[in-house]
Amino acid sequence: MDLARVVGTVVSVVKDPQLVGIKLLLIRPVDPQGQFTGSAMIALDAIGAGPGETVFYVTGKEASFAFLPEHVPADVSVVAIVDHVDESTDARGKRRQT
Repeated sequence: MDLARVVGTVVSVVKDPQLVGIKLLLIRPVDPQGQFTGSAMIALDAIGAGPGETVFYVTGKEASFAFLPEHVPADVSVVAIVDHVDESTDARGKRRQT
């Protein structure tokens, strides 16, 4: 999973029938400090995120898993809204020395 910020929504009146009823979001990757780190991309919204929110997203085959048991054509999906990021611990959960 990676962090991104929702920067907008995408409206498509013609799309794959399996995507009918699924909101499309325009997201842009961010680092843990909230600074943009990459280009914008379109993602399927699995959780009801909105513009300005920081989210987790997944790519590849895993992007479709958020919609199981439905099978949707997805390359990128938003799967969580981030409340806050705490960088005071390392990857193993141990407190960092300051």
